[in-house]
Amino acid sequence: MSDDQKSERYRTGMAVRREVLGDAHVDRASAQMTEFDADFQTFITEGAWGSVWARPHFTKRERSIVTIALLAALGQDEELAMHVRASRNTGATREDIREALLHVAVYAGVPAANHAFKIVKKAYEDMEKA
Repeated sequence: MSDDQKSERYRTGMAVRREVLGDAHVDRASAQMTEFDADFQTFITEGAWGSVWARPHFTKRERSIVTIALLAALGQDEELAMHVRASRNTGATREDIREALLHVAVYAGVPAANHAFKIVKKAYEDMEKA
């Protein structure tokens, strides 16, 4: 099914997803999609991007900060690094992310924050090399 045949929430979600993560990332994810995970990709595009990230109350910067803190607390390394890279598009600064990780230390534990600092530092190093 082509994107123009998808729901309005899917189209909105895809636009927000591209705005936050960038065309290159979304194009890679779309190219890797198979019949097996197509429904999942639709679900996250509609649910995460078309419903939550598209809501008007938080700015993209604020959503980015919250997302980074949650991913750090949950130990979701790949997703954390991806959202740090996406902060180029959301406006979340290094200072914002540092403050979020300090909150992680208090509310999710020092080991989680310590590990997240390592992931974030590596993501920034990689971004500077690119």
